[in-house]
Amino acid sequence: MEKKIKLIWDFRGHDAQKIAEHHEIHLTDYKKAHNLNKSATGVETKSPLYTIAYLTVLQSEMPAVRDALKPHRGEFCD
Repeated sequence: MEKKIKLIWDFRGHDAQKIAEHHEIHLTDYKKAHNLNKSATGVETKSPLYTIAYLTVLQSEMPAVRDALKPHRGEFCD
């Protein structure tokens, strides 16, 4: 089974939650437009001033998505 990678965008500050939620809308649109059927999007609040938006992709899909969307970082999913 192919590994999944979580591509992450970090948002900090008082508006971090709202910005991350808005960014997730764009990630969902990208996912649908590019038929990334095994992908997932989400938002995680790490602290009151730090929230992430993420898109999980298959390892084989990662280079194209990374180059198109420029995430801040990535990590392997559990």
